[in-house]
Amino acid sequence: MQKNQTKKAALYIRVSTHYQIDKDSLPFQRNELINYAKYALGIDDYAIFEDAGYSGKNTDRPAYQDMMRRIRAKEFSHLCVWKIDRISRNLLDFAAMYEELKKFNCTFVSKNEQFDTSSAIGEAMLRIILVFAELERKLTAERVTSIMYSRANKGLWNGAPIPLGYKWDAKGKYPVIDEDTAVVVRYIYDQYERIHSTMKLSDKLNRENIKSARGGEWTGTTVKGILRNPFYKGTYRYNYKTQTGRIKPVEEQIVHEDNHPGIIDKEQWDRVNKILDENSTRSVAQLRSNVKYTHIFSKLLRCGQCGHTMGGGLDRARSDGYRPSRYYCTSHTRKAGCTNGVYSDVYLGPFVFNYIANLVRAQRALTDSQKPRDLERMLLRGKFFDSVAGIEQQGLLDTYNTILYGSGEDVMLQPSPEIAAQSASELELLDRDQKKYERALERIEQLYLYSEESMPEKDYVLKRNELKAMLDNIAERRAEVNSRLGLAPASSDFLEKATYFYLTNSLNQKRSLDFRKMVDTFEPKMLQDFLCSVIDHIVVVDGHVASISFKNGLTNKFIYKATKPPKSASTKP
Repeated sequence: MQKNQTKKAALYIRVSTHYQIDKDSLPFQRNELINYAKYALGIDDYAIFEDAGYSGKNTDRPAYQDMMRRIRAKEFSHLCVWKIDRISRNLLDFAAMYEELKKFNCTFVSKNEQFDTSSAIGEAMLRIILVFAELERKLTAERVTSIMYSRANKGLWNGAPIPLGYKWDAKGKYPVIDEDTAVVVRYIYDQYERIHSTMKLSDKLNRENIKSARGGEWTGTTVKGILRNPFYKGTYRYNYKTQTGRIKPVEEQIVHEDNHPGIIDKEQWDRVNKILDENSTRSVAQLRSNVKYTHIFSKLLRCGQCGHTMGGGLDRARSDGYRPSRYYCTSHTRKAGCTNGVYSDVYLGPFVFNYIANLVRAQRALTDSQKPRDLERMLLRGKFFDSVAGIEQQGLLDTYNTILYGSGEDVMLQPSPEIAAQSASELELLDRDQKKYERALERIEQLYLYSEESMPEKDYVLKRNELKAMLDNIAERRAEVNSRLGLAPASSDFLEKATYFYLTNSLNQKRSLDFRKMVDTFEPKMLQDFLCSVIDHIVVVDGHVASISFKNGLTNKFIYKATKPPKSASTKP
Protein backbone atom coordinates (compact mmCIF):
# COMPACT_ATOMS: atom_id res chain seq x y z
CA MET A 1 0.00 0.00 0.00
CA GLN A 2 1.15 3.50 -0.69
CA LYS A 3 1.95 5.36 2.50
CA ASN A 4 -0.20 8.40 1.77
CA GLN A 5 -3.14 6.61 0.18
CA THR A 6 -6.48 7.38 1.83
CA LYS A 7 -8.42 4.27 2.77
CA LYS A 8 -11.56 3.74 0.74
CA ALA A 9 -13.32 0.41 0.24
CA ALA A 10 -15.20 -1.00 -2.73
CA LEU A 11 -17.92 -3.27 -1.31
CA TYR A 12 -18.99 -5.78 -3.94
CA ILE A 13 -22.31 -7.65 -3.60
CA ARG A 14 -23.72 -10.24 -5.99
CA VAL A 15 -26.67 -12.58 -5.99
CA SER A 16 -27.61 -14.99 -8.74
CA THR A 17 -31.18 -15.82 -9.73
CA HIS A 18 -31.02 -18.72 -7.29
CA TYR A 19 -30.11 -16.45 -4.40
CA GLN A 20 -32.88 -13.98 -5.17
CA ILE A 21 -35.30 -16.43 -3.55
CA ASP A 22 -33.89 -15.09 -0.31
CA LYS A 23 -34.99 -11.46 -0.44
CA ASP A 24 -32.72 -10.64 2.48
CA SER A 25 -29.55 -11.77 0.67
CA LEU A 26 -28.60 -8.39 -0.79
CA PRO A 27 -29.36 -6.37 2.39
CA PHE A 28 -27.58 -9.02 4.47
CA GLN A 29 -24.37 -8.84 2.41
CA ARG A 30 -24.56 -5.05 2.35
CA ASN A 31 -24.90 -4.69 6.12
CA GLU A 32 -22.22 -7.30 6.80
CA LEU A 33 -19.68 -5.59 4.55
CA ILE A 34 -20.45 -2.07 5.80
CA ASN A 35 -19.97 -3.17 9.42
CA TYR A 36 -16.82 -5.13 8.57
CA ALA A 37 -15.30 -2.18 6.72
CA LYS A 38 -16.09 0.19 9.61
CA TYR A 39 -15.22 -1.91 12.64
CA ALA A 40 -12.70 -4.48 11.38
CA LEU A 41 -10.82 -2.39 8.80
CA GLY A 42 -11.48 1.07 10.22
CA ILE A 43 -12.77 2.39 6.89
CA ASP A 44 -15.71 4.82 6.86
CA ASP A 45 -15.38 5.84 3.22
CA TYR A 46 -16.82 3.22 0.89
CA ALA A 47 -18.82 2.64 -2.30
CA ILE A 48 -21.25 -0.24 -2.83
CA PHE A 49 -21.43 -2.17 -6.12
CA GLU A 50 -24.39 -4.53 -6.56
CA ASP A 51 -24.98 -7.11 -9.30
CA ALA A 52 -28.40 -8.68 -8.71
CA GLY A 53 -29.31 -11.69 -10.82
CA TYR A 54 -25.88 -12.19 -12.41
CA SER A 55 -23.95 -15.44 -12.44
CA GLY A 56 -20.43 -15.66 -11.07
CA LYS A 57 -19.19 -17.84 -13.93
CA ASN A 58 -17.79 -14.78 -15.74
CA THR A 59 -17.04 -11.11 -15.14
CA ASP A 60 -19.53 -9.71 -17.65
CA ARG A 61 -21.45 -7.85 -14.94
CA PRO A 62 -22.13 -4.08 -15.07
CA ALA A 63 -21.39 -3.22 -11.44
CA TYR A 64 -18.26 -5.39 -11.44
CA GLN A 65 -16.94 -3.72 -14.59
CA ASP A 66 -17.67 -0.26 -13.16
CA MET A 67 -15.88 -1.19 -9.92
CA MET A 68 -12.78 -2.46 -11.77
CA ARG A 69 -12.68 0.71 -13.86
CA ARG A 70 -12.58 2.80 -10.69
CA ILE A 71 -9.98 0.50 -9.12
CA ARG A 72 -7.79 1.08 -12.19
CA ALA A 73 -8.18 4.78 -11.53
CA LYS A 74 -6.72 4.08 -8.05
CA GLU A 75 -9.86 5.22 -6.24
CA PHE A 76 -9.93 2.32 -3.74
CA SER A 77 -7.47 0.87 -1.24
CA HIS A 78 -9.60 -2.23 -0.47
CA LEU A 79 -12.00 -4.53 -2.31
CA CYS A 80 -14.30 -6.33 0.12
CA VAL A 81 -16.68 -9.22 -0.56
CA TRP A 82 -18.83 -11.29 1.77
CA LYS A 83 -17.55 -14.54 0.25
CA ILE A 84 -14.96 -15.32 -2.42
CA ASP A 85 -17.49 -16.87 -4.82
CA ARG A 86 -19.43 -13.57 -4.80
CA ILE A 87 -16.64 -11.98 -6.83
CA SER A 88 -16.08 -14.94 -9.18
CA ARG A 89 -16.69 -18.66 -9.53
CA ASN A 90 -14.12 -18.81 -12.31
CA LEU A 91 -10.61 -19.45 -11.00
CA LEU A 92 -8.92 -17.95 -14.05
CA ASP A 93 -10.99 -14.75 -13.85
CA PHE A 94 -10.21 -14.46 -10.15
CA ALA A 95 -6.48 -14.84 -10.78
CA ALA A 96 -6.58 -12.18 -13.49
CA MET A 97 -8.53 -9.83 -11.23
CA TYR A 98 -6.04 -10.23 -8.39
CA GLU A 99 -3.14 -9.36 -10.70
CA GLU A 100 -4.90 -6.07 -11.42
CA LEU A 101 -5.55 -5.42 -7.73
CA LYS A 102 -1.85 -5.84 -6.96
CA LYS A 103 -0.96 -3.52 -9.83
CA PHE A 104 -3.13 -0.78 -8.37
CA ASN A 105 -2.28 -1.37 -4.68
CA CYS A 106 -5.76 -2.60 -3.77
CA THR A 107 -6.11 -5.15 -0.94
CA PHE A 108 -8.60 -8.00 -1.42
CA VAL A 109 -10.70 -8.97 1.63
CA SER A 110 -13.25 -11.79 1.98
CA LYS A 111 -15.26 -11.40 5.18
CA ASN A 112 -16.65 -14.94 5.33
CA GLU A 113 -13.31 -16.72 4.84
CA GLN A 114 -11.38 -14.08 6.84
CA PHE A 115 -9.24 -13.68 3.76
CA ASP A 116 -7.15 -10.48 3.71
CA THR A 117 -4.23 -10.14 1.27
CA SER A 118 -2.66 -7.41 3.38
CA SER A 119 -1.68 -10.16 5.82
CA ALA A 120 0.95 -12.86 5.28
CA ILE A 121 -1.52 -15.75 5.64
CA GLY A 122 -3.97 -14.10 3.25
CA GLU A 123 -1.26 -13.61 0.64
CA ALA A 124 -0.13 -17.22 1.09
CA MET A 125 -3.67 -18.54 0.61
CA LEU A 126 -4.04 -16.51 -2.55
CA ARG A 127 -0.76 -17.80 -3.94
CA ILE A 128 -2.10 -21.33 -3.51
CA ILE A 129 -5.21 -20.36 -5.48
CA LEU A 130 -3.06 -18.84 -8.23
CA VAL A 131 -0.93 -22.01 -8.42
CA PHE A 132 -4.08 -24.00 -9.12
CA ALA A 133 -5.21 -21.42 -11.64
CA GLU A 134 -1.93 -21.84 -13.50
CA LEU A 135 -2.33 -25.63 -13.28
CA GLU A 136 -5.82 -25.33 -14.78
CA ARG A 137 -4.47 -23.24 -17.66
CA LYS A 138 -1.74 -25.77 -18.40
CA LEU A 139 -4.09 -28.75 -18.18
CA THR A 140 -6.49 -27.06 -20.60
CA ALA A 141 -3.63 -26.36 -23.01
CA GLU A 142 -2.42 -29.96 -22.73
CA ARG A 143 -5.92 -31.32 -23.43
CA VAL A 144 -6.25 -29.18 -26.54
CA THR A 145 -2.74 -30.09 -27.69
CA SER A 146 -3.46 -33.77 -27.14
CA ILE A 147 -6.61 -33.55 -29.28
CA MET A 148 -4.75 -31.76 -32.06
CA TYR A 149 -1.93 -34.30 -32.03
CA SER A 150 -4.40 -37.18 -32.11
CA ARG A 151 -6.11 -35.73 -35.17
CA ALA A 152 -2.80 -35.01 -36.89
CA ASN A 153 -1.60 -38.57 -36.33
CA LYS A 154 -4.71 -39.75 -38.16
CA GLY A 155 -4.04 -37.37 -41.03
CA LEU A 156 -7.09 -35.25 -40.19
CA TRP A 157 -7.32 -31.52 -40.87
CA ASN A 158 -6.50 -29.31 -37.89
CA GLY A 159 -7.98 -26.01 -38.94
CA ALA A 160 -5.10 -24.13 -40.62
CA PRO A 161 -5.83 -21.68 -43.49
CA ILE A 162 -6.77 -23.55 -46.70
CA PRO A 163 -3.81 -23.38 -49.13
CA LEU A 164 -4.29 -21.65 -52.48
CA GLY A 165 -5.44 -24.22 -55.03
CA TYR A 166 -7.65 -26.07 -52.56
CA LYS A 167 -11.17 -25.55 -51.17
CA TRP A 168 -12.96 -26.91 -48.13
CA ASP A 169 -15.02 -30.10 -48.53
CA ALA A 170 -17.64 -30.03 -45.76
CA LYS A 171 -18.57 -33.67 -46.32
CA GLY A 172 -15.05 -35.07 -46.13
CA LYS A 173 -13.93 -32.36 -43.66
CA TYR A 174 -10.69 -31.93 -45.58
CA PRO A 175 -9.45 -29.60 -48.37
CA VAL A 176 -9.87 -30.83 -51.95
CA ILE A 177 -8.34 -29.50 -55.17
CA ASP A 178 -10.03 -26.39 -56.57
CA GLU A 179 -9.27 -26.43 -60.29
CA ASP A 180 -10.08 -22.73 -60.67
CA THR A 181 -7.13 -21.75 -58.49
CA ALA A 182 -4.94 -24.86 -58.85
CA VAL A 183 -3.86 -23.53 -62.27
CA VAL A 184 -2.19 -20.60 -60.46
CA VAL A 185 -0.18 -22.97 -58.25
CA ARG A 186 0.98 -25.04 -61.27
CA TYR A 187 1.90 -21.81 -63.09
CA ILE A 188 3.99 -20.63 -60.12
CA TYR A 189 5.96 -23.90 -59.98
CA ASP A 190 6.51 -23.95 -63.76
CA GLN A 191 7.66 -20.32 -63.87
CA TYR A 192 10.01 -20.66 -60.91
CA GLU A 193 11.84 -23.52 -62.62
CA ARG A 194 12.48 -21.09 -65.47
CA ILE A 195 13.10 -17.82 -63.52
CA HIS A 196 14.90 -19.13 -60.38
CA SER A 197 13.89 -16.01 -58.38
CA THR A 198 10.94 -15.56 -56.02
CA MET A 199 11.19 -11.76 -56.25
CA LYS A 200 11.15 -11.71 -60.05
CA LEU A 201 8.33 -14.22 -60.08
CA SER A 202 6.28 -12.10 -57.66
CA ASP A 203 6.79 -9.08 -59.95
CA LYS A 204 5.61 -11.15 -62.92
CA LEU A 205 2.49 -12.32 -61.09
CA ASN A 206 1.64 -8.73 -60.10
CA ARG A 207 2.15 -7.42 -63.65
CA GLU A 208 -0.19 -10.14 -64.92
CA ASN A 209 -2.81 -9.20 -62.28
CA ILE A 210 -2.84 -12.67 -60.75
CA LYS A 211 -4.23 -12.39 -57.23
CA SER A 212 -2.75 -14.11 -54.18
CA ALA A 213 -4.80 -16.28 -51.80
CA ARG A 214 -5.99 -13.17 -49.94
CA GLY A 215 -6.51 -11.13 -53.07
CA GLY A 216 -3.52 -8.86 -52.53
CA GLU A 217 -0.15 -8.37 -54.20
CA TRP A 218 2.48 -11.07 -54.40
CA THR A 219 5.81 -10.79 -52.61
CA GLY A 220 8.86 -13.01 -52.65
CA THR A 221 7.78 -14.38 -49.27
CA THR A 222 4.29 -15.42 -50.42
CA VAL A 223 5.72 -17.09 -53.52
CA LYS A 224 8.31 -18.94 -51.46
CA GLY A 225 5.60 -20.08 -49.03
CA ILE A 226 3.79 -21.85 -51.86
CA LEU A 227 6.97 -23.37 -53.29
CA ARG A 228 8.06 -24.70 -49.89
CA ASN A 229 4.68 -26.13 -48.88
CA PRO A 230 4.69 -29.96 -49.16
CA PHE A 231 0.89 -29.95 -49.05
CA TYR A 232 1.02 -29.33 -52.82
CA LYS A 233 2.66 -32.72 -53.40
CA GLY A 234 0.16 -34.55 -51.20
CA THR A 235 2.11 -34.47 -47.90
CA TYR A 236 0.38 -33.42 -44.68
CA ARG A 237 2.74 -31.86 -42.14
CA TYR A 238 1.86 -30.77 -38.60
CA ASN A 239 3.81 -29.24 -35.71
CA TYR A 240 6.50 -28.10 -38.11
CA LYS A 241 7.36 -24.71 -36.58
CA THR A 242 7.18 -22.92 -33.26
CA GLN A 243 5.09 -19.76 -32.86
CA THR A 244 8.25 -17.72 -33.42
CA GLY A 245 8.93 -19.46 -36.74
CA ARG A 246 11.73 -21.77 -35.61
CA ILE A 247 11.66 -25.21 -37.26
CA LYS A 248 11.10 -27.96 -34.71
CA PRO A 249 13.21 -31.14 -34.50
CA VAL A 250 12.19 -33.84 -36.97
CA GLU A 251 11.13 -36.21 -34.19
CA GLU A 252 8.52 -33.67 -33.01
CA GLN A 253 6.96 -33.19 -36.43
CA ILE A 254 4.04 -35.23 -37.74
CA VAL A 255 4.34 -36.02 -41.45
CA HIS A 256 1.97 -38.09 -43.62
CA GLU A 257 3.18 -38.79 -47.16
CA ASP A 258 0.52 -39.36 -49.86
CA ASN A 259 -2.16 -38.16 -47.45
CA HIS A 260 -4.29 -36.43 -50.10
CA PRO A 261 -4.25 -35.65 -53.85
CA GLY A 262 -1.47 -33.22 -54.73
CA ILE A 263 -1.52 -30.42 -57.29
CA ILE A 264 2.20 -30.79 -58.05
CA ASP A 265 3.98 -34.09 -58.69
CA LYS A 266 6.75 -35.01 -56.26
CA GLU A 267 9.52 -34.80 -58.84
CA GLN A 268 8.76 -31.17 -59.70
CA TRP A 269 8.38 -30.24 -56.03
CA ASP A 270 11.83 -31.70 -55.31
CA ARG A 271 13.40 -29.87 -58.26
CA VAL A 272 11.93 -26.53 -57.20
CA ASN A 273 13.01 -26.93 -53.57
CA LYS A 274 16.54 -27.86 -54.63
CA ILE A 275 16.76 -24.54 -56.49
CA LEU A 276 15.42 -22.73 -53.42
CA ASP A 277 18.04 -24.41 -51.22
CA GLU A 278 20.85 -23.35 -53.55
CA ASN A 279 19.62 -19.75 -53.68
CA SER A 280 19.20 -19.68 -49.91
CA THR A 281 22.78 -20.84 -49.34
CA ARG A 282 24.13 -18.01 -51.49
CA SER A 283 22.14 -15.26 -49.79
CA VAL A 284 21.85 -16.47 -46.18
CA ALA A 285 24.46 -14.02 -44.83
CA GLN A 286 22.68 -11.04 -46.39
CA LEU A 287 19.27 -12.23 -45.20
CA ARG A 288 20.47 -12.61 -41.64
CA SER A 289 21.93 -9.12 -41.55
CA ASN A 290 18.66 -7.65 -42.85
CA VAL A 291 16.55 -9.48 -40.28
CA LYS A 292 18.62 -8.22 -37.38
CA TYR A 293 18.25 -4.53 -38.17
CA THR A 294 15.21 -2.25 -37.94
CA HIS A 295 15.12 0.65 -40.39
CA ILE A 296 13.51 3.52 -38.50
CA PHE A 297 11.46 4.98 -41.39
CA SER A 298 10.73 1.78 -43.34
CA LYS A 299 7.03 1.63 -42.32
CA LEU A 300 6.34 5.30 -43.01
CA LEU A 301 7.94 6.40 -46.29
CA ARG A 302 6.04 6.66 -49.57
CA CYS A 303 7.42 7.53 -52.97
CA GLY A 304 6.23 10.95 -54.14
CA GLN A 305 6.57 9.93 -57.80
CA CYS A 306 4.64 6.66 -58.04
CA GLY A 307 3.02 6.36 -54.58
CA HIS A 308 4.74 3.07 -53.80
CA THR A 309 6.26 2.13 -50.46
CA MET A 310 9.93 2.70 -49.74
CA GLY A 311 12.17 -0.22 -48.83
CA GLY A 312 15.12 0.01 -46.46
CA GLY A 313 18.70 -1.24 -46.33
CA LEU A 314 21.93 -0.42 -44.52
CA ASP A 315 24.08 2.38 -45.89
CA ARG A 316 27.89 2.53 -45.65
CA ALA A 317 29.42 2.99 -42.21
CA ARG A 318 30.52 6.52 -41.26
CA SER A 319 33.93 7.37 -39.80
CA ASP A 320 32.58 7.17 -36.24
CA GLY A 321 31.11 3.70 -36.84
CA TYR A 322 27.52 4.89 -37.28
CA ARG A 323 25.77 3.03 -40.06
CA PRO A 324 22.51 4.70 -41.07
CA SER A 325 19.71 3.20 -43.14
CA ARG A 326 18.99 4.15 -46.73
CA TYR A 327 15.54 4.01 -48.33
CA TYR A 328 14.56 3.43 -51.96
CA CYS A 329 11.35 3.11 -53.95
CA THR A 330 10.44 -0.59 -54.23
CA SER A 331 8.77 -0.03 -57.60
CA HIS A 332 12.13 0.25 -59.40
CA THR A 333 11.81 -3.33 -60.62
CA ARG A 334 8.08 -3.04 -61.37
CA LYS A 335 7.45 0.30 -63.00
CA ALA A 336 9.71 1.88 -65.56
CA GLY A 337 10.25 5.58 -65.19
CA CYS A 338 10.35 6.00 -61.39
CA THR A 339 13.55 7.95 -60.81
CA ASN A 340 13.11 8.82 -57.15
CA GLY A 341 16.45 8.70 -55.40
CA VAL A 342 17.77 7.14 -52.22
CA TYR A 343 17.09 8.78 -48.83
CA SER A 344 19.26 8.41 -45.75
CA ASP A 345 18.61 8.51 -42.00
CA VAL A 346 21.27 11.22 -41.95
CA TYR A 347 18.74 13.57 -43.60
CA LEU A 348 15.39 12.10 -42.57
CA GLY A 349 16.12 11.67 -38.86
CA PRO A 350 17.04 15.28 -37.98
CA PHE A 351 14.31 16.69 -40.26
CA VAL A 352 11.40 14.59 -39.01
CA PHE A 353 12.23 14.46 -35.29
CA ASN A 354 12.97 18.18 -35.12
CA TYR A 355 9.74 18.97 -36.96
CA ILE A 356 7.79 16.96 -34.37
CA ALA A 357 9.69 18.82 -31.62
CA ASN A 358 8.84 22.20 -33.20
CA LEU A 359 5.18 21.20 -33.46
CA VAL A 360 5.01 20.21 -29.79
CA ARG A 361 6.71 23.43 -28.71
CA ALA A 362 4.45 25.50 -30.96
CA GLN A 363 1.26 24.08 -29.51
CA ARG A 364 2.42 25.19 -26.06
CA ALA A 365 3.61 28.63 -27.18
CA LEU A 366 1.03 29.70 -29.79
CA THR A 367 -1.58 32.25 -28.69
CA ASP A 368 -4.72 33.53 -30.43
CA SER A 369 -3.05 36.91 -30.91
CA GLN A 370 -0.57 35.30 -33.31
CA LYS A 371 -1.13 34.54 -36.99
CA PRO A 372 -0.64 31.38 -39.07
CA ARG A 373 2.65 32.82 -40.37
CA ASP A 374 3.89 33.01 -36.78
CA LEU A 375 3.13 29.31 -36.43
CA GLU A 376 4.96 28.65 -39.69
CA ARG A 377 8.09 30.32 -38.34
CA MET A 378 7.86 28.20 -35.17
CA LEU A 379 7.52 24.98 -37.17
CA LEU A 380 10.47 25.77 -39.48
CA ARG A 381 12.84 26.92 -36.75
CA GLY A 382 16.30 25.36 -36.97
CA LYS A 383 19.08 24.66 -39.47
CA PHE A 384 17.41 21.47 -40.73
CA PHE A 385 14.73 23.54 -42.46
CA ASP A 386 17.01 26.07 -44.21
CA SER A 387 15.96 24.75 -47.62
CA VAL A 388 12.23 25.00 -46.84
CA ALA A 389 10.52 28.17 -48.11
CA GLY A 390 7.21 27.54 -46.34
CA ILE A 391 4.31 25.21 -45.54
CA GLU A 392 1.35 24.72 -47.90
CA GLN A 393 -1.38 27.14 -46.79
CA GLN A 394 -4.31 24.78 -46.17
CA GLY A 395 -2.25 22.40 -44.03
CA LEU A 396 -0.82 25.33 -42.09
CA LEU A 397 -4.29 26.75 -41.42
CA ASP A 398 -5.57 23.34 -40.32
CA THR A 399 -2.67 23.01 -37.90
CA TYR A 400 -3.17 26.56 -36.62
CA ASN A 401 -6.91 26.02 -35.97
CA THR A 402 -6.35 22.61 -34.42
CA ILE A 403 -3.79 23.93 -31.94
CA LEU A 404 -5.88 26.93 -30.91
CA TYR A 405 -9.43 25.59 -31.15
CA GLY A 406 -9.27 21.84 -31.57
CA SER A 407 -10.25 19.28 -28.95
CA GLY A 408 -7.69 17.51 -26.79
CA GLU A 409 -7.93 14.48 -29.05
CA ASP A 410 -6.95 16.54 -32.11
CA VAL A 411 -3.72 18.00 -30.76
CA MET A 412 -0.48 16.15 -30.14
CA LEU A 413 -0.59 16.66 -26.37
CA GLN A 414 2.05 15.49 -23.99
CA PRO A 415 0.55 13.95 -20.85
CA SER A 416 2.35 14.41 -17.56
CA PRO A 417 4.87 11.73 -16.55
CA GLU A 418 2.46 10.61 -13.79
CA ILE A 419 -0.45 10.13 -16.21
CA ALA A 420 1.86 8.49 -18.74
CA ALA A 421 3.20 6.01 -16.20
CA GLN A 422 -0.27 5.15 -14.90
CA SER A 423 -1.63 4.78 -18.43
CA ALA A 424 1.29 2.62 -19.51
CA SER A 425 0.58 0.34 -16.55
CA GLU A 426 -3.11 0.11 -17.45
CA LEU A 427 -2.33 -0.56 -21.10
CA GLU A 428 0.04 -3.33 -20.09
CA LEU A 429 -2.77 -5.01 -18.12
CA LEU A 430 -5.17 -4.59 -21.03
CA ASP A 431 -2.67 -6.19 -23.40
CA ARG A 432 -2.27 -9.13 -21.04
CA ASP A 433 -6.05 -9.54 -20.68
CA GLN A 434 -6.50 -9.34 -24.43
CA LYS A 435 -3.97 -12.11 -25.04
CA LYS A 436 -5.63 -14.23 -22.34
CA TYR A 437 -9.11 -13.91 -23.83
CA GLU A 438 -7.83 -14.42 -27.37
CA ARG A 439 -6.17 -17.68 -26.26
CA ALA A 440 -9.38 -18.74 -24.52
CA LEU A 441 -11.40 -17.99 -27.67
CA GLU A 442 -9.00 -20.03 -29.76
CA ARG A 443 -9.20 -22.94 -27.30
CA ILE A 444 -12.98 -23.18 -27.23
CA GLU A 445 -13.09 -23.01 -31.03
CA GLN A 446 -10.63 -25.88 -31.20
CA LEU A 447 -12.58 -27.89 -28.64
CA TYR A 448 -15.87 -27.25 -30.43
CA LEU A 449 -14.56 -28.01 -33.92
CA TYR A 450 -12.10 -30.82 -33.34
CA SER A 451 -12.64 -32.54 -30.00
CA GLU A 452 -13.98 -36.08 -30.22
CA GLU A 453 -16.21 -35.11 -27.29
CA SER A 454 -17.10 -31.70 -28.65
CA MET A 455 -18.87 -29.15 -26.48
CA PRO A 456 -22.58 -28.47 -27.18
CA GLU A 457 -23.22 -25.75 -29.74
CA LYS A 458 -25.27 -23.71 -27.27
CA ASP A 459 -22.41 -23.66 -24.73
CA TYR A 460 -19.92 -22.82 -27.46
CA VAL A 461 -21.98 -19.88 -28.76
CA LEU A 462 -22.55 -18.50 -25.26
CA LYS A 463 -18.89 -18.76 -24.29
CA ARG A 464 -17.72 -17.35 -27.61
CA ASN A 465 -20.04 -14.34 -27.29
CA GLU A 466 -18.89 -13.86 -23.71
CA LEU A 467 -15.23 -13.80 -24.72
CA LYS A 468 -15.89 -11.48 -27.66
CA ALA A 469 -17.76 -9.11 -25.35
CA MET A 470 -14.73 -9.08 -23.03
CA LEU A 471 -12.43 -8.31 -25.97
CA ASP A 472 -14.75 -5.49 -27.07
CA ASN A 473 -14.67 -4.13 -23.53
CA ILE A 474 -10.87 -4.20 -23.54
CA ALA A 475 -10.83 -2.31 -26.85
CA GLU A 476 -13.12 0.36 -25.39
CA ARG A 477 -10.97 0.70 -22.28
CA ARG A 478 -7.82 1.00 -24.39
CA ALA A 479 -9.50 3.73 -26.43
CA GLU A 480 -10.37 5.57 -23.21
CA VAL A 481 -6.76 5.46 -22.04
CA ASN A 482 -5.44 6.64 -25.40
CA SER A 483 -8.04 9.39 -25.47
CA ARG A 484 -6.84 10.51 -22.03
CA LEU A 485 -3.32 10.68 -23.44
CA GLY A 486 -4.37 12.46 -26.63
CA LEU A 487 -2.96 9.62 -28.73
CA ALA A 488 -4.16 7.51 -31.63
CA PRO A 489 -5.49 4.03 -30.74
CA ALA A 490 -2.43 2.33 -32.18
CA SER A 491 0.02 4.29 -30.04
CA SER A 492 -0.05 2.25 -26.83
CA ASP A 493 3.17 0.38 -27.54
CA PHE A 494 5.44 3.42 -27.51
CA LEU A 495 4.33 4.39 -24.02
CA GLU A 496 6.13 1.31 -22.75
CA LYS A 497 9.36 2.48 -24.29
CA ALA A 498 11.93 4.72 -22.67
CA THR A 499 11.80 6.79 -25.86
CA TYR A 500 8.57 8.36 -24.71
CA PHE A 501 10.05 9.66 -21.48
CA TYR A 502 13.14 10.91 -23.29
CA LEU A 503 11.03 12.84 -25.77
CA THR A 504 8.75 14.15 -23.03
CA ASN A 505 11.75 15.97 -21.60
CA SER A 506 13.44 16.77 -24.91
CA LEU A 507 10.69 18.03 -27.22
CA ASN A 508 10.32 21.25 -25.25
CA GLN A 509 14.01 22.11 -25.21
CA LYS A 510 14.94 25.28 -27.09
CA ARG A 511 17.90 23.63 -28.73
CA SER A 512 17.57 21.18 -31.61
CA LEU A 513 17.12 17.50 -30.99
CA ASP A 514 20.34 15.55 -31.55
CA PHE A 515 19.29 12.65 -33.77
CA ARG A 516 22.70 10.95 -33.57
CA LYS A 517 22.49 11.01 -29.78
CA MET A 518 19.03 9.44 -29.97
CA VAL A 519 20.35 6.67 -32.23
CA ASP A 520 23.17 5.95 -29.78
CA THR A 521 20.76 5.97 -26.82
CA PHE A 522 17.86 3.89 -28.14
CA GLU A 523 17.27 0.87 -30.30
CA PRO A 524 15.99 1.66 -33.83
CA LYS A 525 12.77 -0.25 -33.02
CA MET A 526 12.04 2.15 -30.14
CA LEU A 527 12.41 5.18 -32.40
CA GLN A 528 10.33 3.50 -35.09
CA ASP A 529 7.55 2.72 -32.59
CA PHE A 530 7.47 6.33 -31.46
CA LEU A 531 7.23 7.68 -35.01
CA CYS A 532 4.52 5.19 -35.93
CA SER A 533 2.52 6.33 -32.89
CA VAL A 534 2.21 9.92 -34.14
CA ILE A 535 2.83 9.78 -37.91
CA ASP A 536 0.68 8.04 -40.51
CA HIS A 537 3.08 8.41 -43.45
CA ILE A 538 5.83 10.59 -44.95
CA VAL A 539 6.07 11.40 -48.67
CA VAL A 540 9.57 11.91 -50.14
CA VAL A 541 10.40 13.13 -53.64
CA ASP A 542 13.16 15.06 -55.43
CA GLY A 543 15.56 14.54 -52.53
CA HIS A 544 13.26 16.16 -49.96
CA VAL A 545 10.55 15.38 -47.44
CA ALA A 546 7.49 16.52 -49.41
CA SER A 547 4.90 16.10 -46.63
CA ILE A 548 4.23 14.59 -43.21
CA SER A 549 0.76 13.21 -42.41
CA PHE A 550 0.00 12.73 -38.72
CA LYS A 551 -2.28 10.22 -36.99
CA ASN A 552 -4.70 12.98 -35.98
CA GLY A 553 -5.46 13.77 -39.64
CA LEU A 554 -3.19 16.81 -40.09
CA THR A 555 -0.94 16.94 -43.16
CA ASN A 556 1.88 19.48 -43.56
CA LYS A 557 3.25 19.89 -47.09
CA PHE A 558 6.59 21.64 -47.52
CA ILE A 559 7.46 24.20 -50.19
CA TYR A 560 11.17 24.27 -51.01
CA LYS A 561 13.51 26.99 -52.21
CA ALA A 562 15.04 26.63 -55.66
CA THR A 563 18.24 24.98 -54.43
CA LYS A 564 19.88 21.62 -54.84
CA PRO A 565 18.71 18.87 -52.47
CA PRO A 566 20.97 18.05 -49.52
CA LYS A 567 23.69 15.56 -50.44
CA SER A 568 22.75 13.18 -47.63
CA ALA A 569 19.12 13.09 -48.71
CA SER A 570 19.27 11.73 -52.22
CA THR A 571 21.79 9.88 -54.31
CA LYS A 572 21.49 7.57 -57.21
CA PRO A 573 20.39 4.06 -56.21
